[in-house]
Amino acid sequence: MDFGFSDEQELFRRTIREGLSTHLTPRLREMEENREIPREAIREMAKMGLLGITVSEEFGGMHADFVTSTIAAEEIGRADITLATAVYFLLEAGWGYIFDKYGQQEAKAEVLPHVTSGEYFLGVASTEPSGGSDVAGEKTLARRVDDKYVVNGEKTYISGVGEAHKYGGGFLLFTKTNPELGHKGMTIIYTPVRDTPGVSVSLIRNMGREGISTGIITLREAELPLKYRVGEENSGFYYAMEGFNNARILVSAATIGAAQRVLEMGVDYIKNREVFGQKLSKFQGVQFQLAEHYAKLEAARALVYKAAWMTDEYYRSSRFSRSEVVKSVSAVKWLGPTFAFDAIRDVATWFGAYGYSKYSLIEASVRGAFSYLMGAEGALNVMKQLLAREILGRDYA
Repeated sequence: MDFGFSDEQELFRRTIREGLSTHLTPRLREMEENREIPREAIREMAKMGLLGITVSEEFGGMHADFVTSTIAAEEIGRADITLATAVYFLLEAGWGYIFDKYGQQEAKAEVLPHVTSGEYFLGVASTEPSGGSDVAGEKTLARRVDDKYVVNGEKTYISGVGEAHKYGGGFLLFTKTNPELGHKGMTIIYTPVRDTPGVSVSLIRNMGREGISTGIITLREAELPLKYRVGEENSGFYYAMEGFNNARILVSAATIGAAQRVLEMGVDYIKNREVFGQKLSKFQGVQFQLAEHYAKLEAARALVYKAAWMTDEYYRSSRFSRSEVVKSVSAVKWLGPTFAFDAIRDVATWFGAYGYSKYSLIEASVRGAFSYLMGAEGALNVMKQLLAREILGRDYA
């Protein structure tokens, strides 16, 4: 048993850490103020191969495995502790994979090269006003008319709406093509949001992750060509579950990466900050918090790489069953963001008033990490439910 990474993976980690520390980290305050990831940073990430990392080389991607993609997610979390850039990355990595694997050749050739170059944004549009976790209960309707789908519905709390509308790109839109079949009547359709008649967007301001937009997509008799269908009609639920499963690994890795970096910042601070005549690091209460969060983050990090490795093995050889992969991924999607938020929140208290100040990026990290408890590829209680169901078996859960 070897818990190490290959020489190529270690080189990849060092290379992107250096690149992100140069082109992304110095611009975090600018991102918070302007509420946008600078386009220069996006282009540099594209040059490093981070955008569309899971996409085929044919379309400009790296066609990387999920362990390598998880390394990238962790490093992006470290570089941007506000966790806004992580959203941009994980959506393109997780759902770019699904588009590449199941999309039609004409649509992939049209869209994916622009995604991997950093020109377009690619995301997923699943959440509706009625809720997000009940994917099978989607209400957006798509009816087939000749060589197109005519779509009506609304998606809300969708990450990247502003970027796709401003720069180009779109979303893998979850629709119902046969509502009577329930989840077996779902179809995924790639939906450009700029210059598509019948598609309009509006923005929502969130408490954190200021660098990436959140918004609403409204579709009123929007016409989408058949070439934009991803996979088979009425089979979209299964592609959606695969996409969520993959993206959840990257979500967890990013939050763990951010928490580890914040913990390092906290350690540097308590070693130098003096109160009551001694270093803050001398206080047992602070030491206990440090030890607890270090151990929890190490455990979560080990679990996230195990989940990534199991996913790769599942695709390569079916060494693990889908149920085994879902258990591992659900566990880490629950524990990773939870442990990360707890660590970031406690480190913020070490900094005192400065940790609450807008002059500190620590408070932005608290706000950003909190969002991953609310959802981001699946709410925490849904992860527990999935985990219990796979342990008990569907007949007993």
